[in-house]
Amino acid sequence: DLRAQLDNGGKLPLPDGILINGRSSGAALKVEPADQPAKDYYLAVSSRFTSKILTTTGVLHYNNSIGPVSGLIPNGPTLMSWSFKQAREIRTNLTTNGPRPNPQGSFHYGMINITRTIRLANSAGQIKGKQRYAVNSASFYPADTPLKLADYFKIDGVYKPGSISDQPIKGGIYLATSVMQADYRAFVEVVFENWENIVQSWHLDGYSFFVVGMELGKWSTASRKSYNLNDAITRCTVQVYPKSWTAIYVALDNVGMWNMRSELWERQYLGQQLPVAAIQQHHLILILL
Repeated sequence: DLRAQLDNGGKLPLPDGILINGRSSGAALKVEPADQPAKDYYLAVSSRFTSKILTTTGVLHYNNSIGPVSGLIPNGPTLMSWSFKQAREIRTNLTTNGPRPNPQGSFHYGMINITRTIRLANSAGQIKGKQRYAVNSASFYPADTPLKLADYFKIDGVYKPGSISDQPIKGGIYLATSVMQADYRAFVEVVFENWENIVQSWHLDGYSFFVVGMELGKWSTASRKSYNLNDAITRCTVQVYPKSWTAIYVALDNVGMWNMRSELWERQYLGQQLPVAAIQQHHLILILL
């Protein structure tokens, strides 16, 4: 029913509520004591950057609890700066080692030369009177032949490499079987630019990447001065706040075609996605006798 609504050119409504472990209220999570008195505590969750704020509560139940939850539930944060600050404070602990006799060491991603910068801007619009979403103005439309099969069996004519720009472009959105081609083992900077008023969520299949920066406003080369090139965390999904940008570093060391997409299902289904093809270069050596 939801898919038919989108196929007919409509949008999905706001969710009815938020669930914790499948429950709209009363979910209890049993935990070991931290440094707090032995009782139960509220777990409050509220939506962010939505026209209607949705809220639900659960309970953190200490296994030695001697009392129920009490007191008022605090309001959620309202300033976007709070979200940026929280996101930046999640960092890798470089003082720990892996479970092996010798120290594991760290991956010094900040010391690797960037071979390419890809800027991806999400947008919304209509094509022939129906709602669509796009990346760099290209609204993904699947081909009759699955792209992974076309890539693996080298089937010509299914898609055209370079059918999507690696920089935002002006103008209306258009339908395309868009594929971003990149070199295998390249070390790439990807900047997600969100010029809309809602929070975005991006996922990349097949890889983990370093989240090196996020700020309010437009990205420029000067924005790199604010990057965390020391102890950023690795993720496969990242948020982009309204009217903001988020930058990641990724080593394309997984050959083949992998999907980069919005994690907002409506936007993904209606075109806010693109395959990224990491192509292994073949070198021909001629020996003249």
